Amino acid sequence: MSMTVEERKATNKALIDEVLKAYPEKMAKRRAKHLGQFEEGKPDCGVKSNIKSLPGVMTIRGCAYAGSKGVVWGPIKDMIHISHGPVGCGQYSWAARRNYYIGTTGIDTFVTMQFTSDFQEKDIVFGGDKKLDKIIDEIQELFPLNKGISIQSECPIGLIGDDIEAVSKKKTKEYGGHTIVPVRCEGFRGVSQSLGHHIANDAIRDWVFDKTDPNKRPDFVSTPYDVAIIGDYNIGGDAWSSRILLEEMGLRVIAQWSGDGTLAELENTPKAKLNVLHCYRSMNYISRHMEEKYGVPWVEYNFFGPTMIEKSLREIASHFDDSIKAKAEEVIARYKPLMQAVIDKYRPRLQGKKVMLFVGGLRPRHVIGAYEDLGMDVVGTGYEFGHNDDYQRTTHYVKDATLIYDDVTGYEFEKLVDAVQPDLVGSGIKEKYVFQKMGVPFRQMHSWDYSGPYHGYDGFAIFARDMDMAISSPIWSLAKNAPWKTAA
Repeated sequence: MSMTVEERKATNKALIDEVLKAYPEKMAKRRAKHLGQFEEGKPDCGVKSNIKSLPGVMTIRGCAYAGSKGVVWGPIKDMIHISHGPVGCGQYSWAARRNYYIGTTGIDTFVTMQFTSDFQEKDIVFGGDKKLDKIIDEIQELFPLNKGISIQSECPIGLIGDDIEAVSKKKTKEYGGHTIVPVRCEGFRGVSQSLGHHIANDAIRDWVFDKTDPNKRPDFVSTPYDVAIIGDYNIGGDAWSSRILLEEMGLRVIAQWSGDGTLAELENTPKAKLNVLHCYRSMNYISRHMEEKYGVPWVEYNFFGPTMIEKSLREIASHFDDSIKAKAEEVIARYKPLMQAVIDKYRPRLQGKKVMLFVGGLRPRHVIGAYEDLGMDVVGTGYEFGHNDDYQRTTHYVKDATLIYDDVTGYEFEKLVDAVQPDLVGSGIKEKYVFQKMGVPFRQMHSWDYSGPYHGYDGFAIFARDMDMAISSPIWSLAKNAPWKTAA
């Protein structure tokens, strides 16, 4: 028998109080601000966010370098991105997330290659500017078809005071205006990877937009239907499955940021008629800048699940003429029977299943509609590095009495899942094995568990299959009834 909303609220409150008991008083008081539940009618989710994690709590966050190199700059395929500092950060970030791209790796595209300045003790003592200078020379000799270089600074660079800006200016001049971008994304900056996104956006503004000659590409001819896809990293081909729909409704995609994207596409973007923004957290800064400086409006969209896709296609079309609006309706009508077939197949198996989410970027809210299209119930959600405006936007997606947990600790998340007993957890790689060992079905929602795409109509069919596959697998009963548990 299902609980009423009031009963659910009381249960959630008791659960949070129980979880907080494990902490010392001061710690419990601070963590209490990050754990709560959504109350209908409130302007946000009632939790504090974007605050420094406490030492020892096993936060699941990343750092500013991860936000810049791993998210914004790294997927730009025809540039070389130097992990400037000791080898560890670059090695750890190397191919940790799939950003699909078209090109010949090592010739004209470089996403899955790893470039590092491999700092040693002497570089910390004497500085690494000369080493960086030499690395850029070697890159230009070995990979002459690269269209640009970014310098992704790791922690020691900021601590020892290396002048990566001076090196960038010098080498840009030496190589006839070649784009070389210093990115001050040292890992210690800010409270999470979120500041890395902001720093990376600002580097694009200062070192790409502000230095791009408008006459540099006379071959570029604008049309009234030019759009740019912003904040899609093509994790499983998602930018492609989204682009298909935009092109079918008569729009021309002149840039993708940054999955399968190029430096030329970055330079094109201020010429767009509309920027369509998927990951608000990572790219709202540059979208706002383009609106202020170049007059390019931006609109958020959500391509997870048919309900949200329809809503988003109509919202995007509303910025264009009647021909685009008509084509948007044609696209929606064309895919409706296909989507209904997917829902008819999977909804009977997934109806009423409870889901708990904890992800980065936009997914803690954006994927809720796709789960609901399949009849599933999202009972808890939270962000690794969300800000208050993310939680404000989340109010449009969640139901009354949904558990909300910001920067949830490993301990808290395990206890919440153990008490709620959801049918599925959607979270990241660091959490995956904890819940699988608990016998709880799990999908890795940072990289789609190496499946995908999940965006667009094509993606929804794969999403539905994967969620059903996770929940319906017979393996979970074996995990719960392992011989050593049964014996005990």
